[in-house]
Formats: sequence, structure tokens, C-alpha cells
Amino acid sequence: MIENKELDGGYTPRRLARGKKRTGLVVLLSAIAVVVVAAVVAGTYLGSLAQTFNTKTQVIGEAFPDEDSRPIKSPDDGSLNFLLLGVDHGADGTETSDLLEGGGTDQRSDSMMLMHIPEDRKGVYVMSIVRDLYTDIPGYGSQKINATMALGGVPLVVQTVEGMLDTKIDHVAMIDFDGFKELTTALGGVTVHNDIEFYSTDNKKYHYPVGDIELKGNQALRFVRERKPFVDGDYQRVRNQQKFISAVMDELLSKDTLTNPATIFEVIDTVSPFLSLDNGFDAATATGLGLQLKNLRSSDIEMFTLPTAGSGTSPDGQSIELPDEQALVEIGEALRTNTFRQYLDRVNLQDQE
Repeated sequence: MIENKELDGGYTPRRLARGKKRTGLVVLLSAIAVVVVAAVVAGTYLGSLAQTFNTKTQVIGEAFPDEDSRPIKSPDDGSLNFLLLGVDHGADGTETSDLLEGGGTDQRSDSMMLMHIPEDRKGVYVMSIVRDLYTDIPGYGSQKINATMALGGVPLVVQTVEGMLDTKIDHVAMIDFDGFKELTTALGGVTVHNDIEFYSTDNKKYHYPVGDIELKGNQALRFVRERKPFVDGDYQRVRNQQKFISAVMDELLSKDTLTNPATIFEVIDTVSPFLSLDNGFDAATATGLGLQLKNLRSSDIEMFTLPTAGSGTSPDGQSIELPDEQALVEIGEALRTNTFRQYLDRVNLQDQE
């Protein structure tokens, strides 16, 4: 029996936890779109960028489960759903190799997000999924969602998320957390406003005081990975990840960056080796989507966390986050019917009442 720690005092499902309104893949796509414009003047520059993207990114050989086990998406539905996974590379590269081939591995995904781009391309919605969410994993029963990578690799992660939301995922992108580390180093550091003082739990014992702090390299990596110092562990970890991504985006979207094609090329050249994508997402696809998104503003992009039904304990004694079944149904329907903006507006209105 699953124990719900919040039921005894009267349970209220967690509402949407908001983050800042930008995400890494969106900026990567937008950066490519900017370079398309620059290519009119630069001539061969776009070809060089495409070659860099295609040759330095890795391909997930098997990203999706068998088609007959997946939700059906209408051919008239022009929306796109991306599953974004943050992972750590193995010390000898073996685990990452297993992931790219779609097999199970001892590795678990430390960060999981669903990015929805509606058909009209007038908004982008990025939903973080907490790693301790207790859900049904096809073939393995109810477990924490971050166990899916270890049990069946990327295809099982896709199948699990698709089953939760009854919605088909179009593309998968994995980023090695070292990619964020290298990116912050290339940018000379990024500034984040930290709300809770803490120390990292590794042997470096990095100190993160309250207020504006500059993050770079390993210190930035520990900031997005820590969960043990916080009372609400995984939720604060997700909030810190969203803050960090937003800070990186602020730097990447600055006028000095976006008006300098050479800088954009350097950013993509730095990040690409840490990106792994399904075989249907190459430079040409990224360029086309980037052009469709090039007019987006920060107010059109929103990050939040999938609501849960409180904390609990699994039958084997693990601390877990219980699924908010009503929220899953509503979010799934919004994804399938291209009404995600309406869903968020309705939830926001309920929060204000």
C-alpha cells in the first residue's frame, strides 16, 4: 500500500510551479534561425554551421518504442512534443553508448522535461517532471520515473511518458550535464539569483549564498544537481535547474550574442558534442523549426513543473511523489487538442481564486 503523507491533514494537489520563460533547445533553434539570416550576407556560413551541428551531435540509434505500443497522433496535428533528458556520461563512455543504442543501463536521468510547441508556433511550453514521480513503467509496474532509463533506456522513457499523458512524443534530445558546464565556461559565467543558502554535498563543498551569484564550470554543474540540502529536495532542484537555464538563456539571448554570428557559431560548436538527438532531428530540421520560432518573445515561452498529489512512501519504503491523475488527464488532453495555452490560463485563474 502506498502511504500519502499529505492525506491525513486534507490533501490539495500541488499547483503549477512556475519557472522563468526560456529553455535551452529553443535558444539553440533560435540561434540557428539567426544564422540563416546572417547567411544571406555570409554566403557559406550556414553550411558550415549545419556541418558542425550534424557532425558533432550524436544520434540516438533507438529513441522510440514499437509503433504499435504508442498513442496515435492525427496527421493534421502540426504541434511538436520534445522529450528533453539531462544525463551524466559514464566514466568510460559505456553507459552513454548504451543509451544511444536504446538499451538499459545503470544510468538514470537526472532531469526530464517535456517541451510542447503548438501548431501555430506562437508559444513554447516546457514542463519539468520530478525524478521521484511514482508512475507505471510498462513491463515493470509502479516505480519512480527516473528508473526508466536504467530499466529500458530511452525507448522506455518515451513509452512511459507517452503512457502517462496519452500523447505522442515527436523528438528526443539528451544533453550531458557536462555540456552545461562547458557552456557556462565559454560564456564566462552566468548570474543566478539564489533564494536558499546551501553547500554542495560533493568534496568541493561549493558555497551558494543568498542573492545574485555567478556560476561557472563545476560550480554551475553542482548547482543544477543538488537536492539533498533542501527540505523539498527534488522540487528545489527543479527550480534551480529552471533558474540556471533561464540565466544561460539571458546570456545567450543578449544583443551582443544574437547580433554576432561568430559567437552563435562558437556556442553551437561548444554545445553540440554534448547533444544526442533522435535520427529525425538534424540541422535541416532544426533550421526549419528555428525559422518558425524566430519571432518568439520571452512572454511566449513558459516553464513549469508537472503538478503532483503530494509526497508518499512506496511499498518498499522509498520516498516518492504521487501522480496527480486529474492533472495528467487535463494536460494530456491539452497536448492532443492544441489547447495548452487555454489549459494554463484556466489553472492560473484557479490559483488566483
